[in-house]
Amino acid sequence: MAKARTAIRVLIADDHAIFREGLRKLLEAEADITVVGEAKSGSECVALAEKLKPDIVLLDLKMPEKDGLAVLGDLAGKESATKVVVLTASEDERDFVEAVRRGARGIVLKQAPSEHLVDGIRRVHTGEVWIDQRVTAGVLKAMAEGPAATTTREKPLLTDRERQVVHLVCQGLRNKEIADKLFISEQTVKNHLHNIFDKLGVSDRLELALYALHHRLVQTE
Repeated sequence: MAKARTAIRVLIADDHAIFREGLRKLLEAEADITVVGEAKSGSECVALAEKLKPDIVLLDLKMPEKDGLAVLGDLAGKESATKVVVLTASEDERDFVEAVRRGARGIVLKQAPSEHLVDGIRRVHTGEVWIDQRVTAGVLKAMAEGPAATTTREKPLLTDRERQVVHLVCQGLRNKEIADKLFISEQTVKNHLHNIFDKLGVSDRLELALYALHHRLVQTE
């Protein structure tokens, strides 16, 4: 099958050779995805990401030499457009929260259907946040713990305009881009976000995206 002219360039980082081979075959079957490299350790992943500059790194958290969280820290410190999707068998919510805090734009469980992984790669590539629905509740709960946590309340009612803003935030658009899309001023976007954050009890755009995914404020499938 011929690859699309602007195929998504993916680097696979996992220490199991058989898993990497299966993943490569799965992704290479997609017309718009190409695998540009494979890493079997965290150190090799960082080196290859710097050399190949892939669009997406598929990263296992449990890696030799340097684990996935350390790799995320290294990649976050580099000037790069590469986005990271964590592909893991872990069920530890602390791992997911830390991965998100270190810059992961997606989390997919290894036991998820293959079409979820492919869809997640495409969505993260366009700027969205993609978190497996089975872990979003735990991630939100863990991120909300602490002094800023709010008490449980009724699900807030967003206006139609606020829902439009949430949808565009989840697509990865910045304030100016949202303003242009909705034909409003950038200050008006900021005002909407202030109201949305207050209503939903979130503190930043990432928490907003996670909340929207978990509560189905935006369509994910």
